[in-house]
Amino acid sequence: MKYLDEYRDGEVAKKLVNELHRIQTRPWVIMEVCGGQTHSIVKHGIDHLLPQGVELVHGPGCPVCVTPLDMIDKAHAIAKTPDVTFCSFGDMLRVPGSDGDLFTIKSQGHDVRVVYSPLDCLKIARSNPDKRVVFFAIGFETTAPANGMLVWQARQSGIKNVSVLVSHVLVPPALETILQSPENRVQGFLGPGHVCAVMGYSDYEPISAKYKVPIVISGFEPIDILQGTLMTIRQLETGRAEVENQYSRALDRTGNLAAQKLVLNVFEIGDRNWRGVGTIPNSGYRLRSEFAEYDAEKLFDVQRIDTREPSICISGEILRGIKKPHDCPAFGTSCDPQHPLGATMVSAEGACAAYYVYGRHLKQDADGTMVSISSQGAA
Repeated sequence: MKYLDEYRDGEVAKKLVNELHRIQTRPWVIMEVCGGQTHSIVKHGIDHLLPQGVELVHGPGCPVCVTPLDMIDKAHAIAKTPDVTFCSFGDMLRVPGSDGDLFTIKSQGHDVRVVYSPLDCLKIARSNPDKRVVFFAIGFETTAPANGMLVWQARQSGIKNVSVLVSHVLVPPALETILQSPENRVQGFLGPGHVCAVMGYSDYEPISAKYKVPIVISGFEPIDILQGTLMTIRQLETGRAEVENQYSRALDRTGNLAAQKLVLNVFEIGDRNWRGVGTIPNSGYRLRSEFAEYDAEKLFDVQRIDTREPSICISGEILRGIKKPHDCPAFGTSCDPQHPLGATMVSAEGACAAYYVYGRHLKQDADGTMVSISSQGAA
């Protein structure tokens, strides 16, 4: 494919891998932040190409995975409310709450719809004035401009029967939380290319300086990830800790200023709960008070929600880079993409789903039969 094949070139990949083997002298642990990076790493077997002492661990960069259970349960409660049309991106429909998912609610006759743009909700609201249209606004800084535009245009157009259930989270505070943990193993980061295309990467520079950790903003193709890993290892091996931009073809330090302005006009920063991680101070967006009439949490009675997380699920430890999917006793057995226990198995960007889809839950038995790793214990 034009503009893509060069980032999947086998000869270039081989040269990058050879250079990694040449310069690496010590064990290093690097976390890729984006779920899209995790998916690419597992799909292309990039982690198996690296020197034995270089380990990639998976971070909290899947927006579906970190949406907290209480917010999912609130979404389900709103979706069951009479005269509500509940709208969401498709990857949220199968995320399990305490009791079922949005697909189940839709099958029960409630009006749950998949949209491809938040602005689709304006068309639905105009066409259905007797309905209350609610959009599930989740994600990192990447999706905040489009979700903010929904609220902005609704107010500009005087549309009153649309609202948003906001569960936006921010990457930099999550990285600080990981680095502050006594269980932290991460020594360098492959930074979030899509997020930085919107927000730039200046917010990562104080983190790199404070914690003496390299952060290389990286793309999502195999060459991007290998080059980002090489840039990170070079810093670690020479004792440097800086923010570097591997993904320069798509972003610069400042990001998209127009998108940032829109986000700051609609949202303000506040504390956010992360699934599997807990509450992180100043780690998310919420609607500003002047947009309160579009805040679904204020418009619906969903404050008293009791949640029930499966006790066997270790997605929180996976999102913090402490464990890998095959460390979970349910992985590939009682938990798979058709019957997920946790969000990391639901989303296409989730680490557990990526491992499962590309066969990391299987290994060859003595007779050549492929069997589940979890049935024999973690690899």
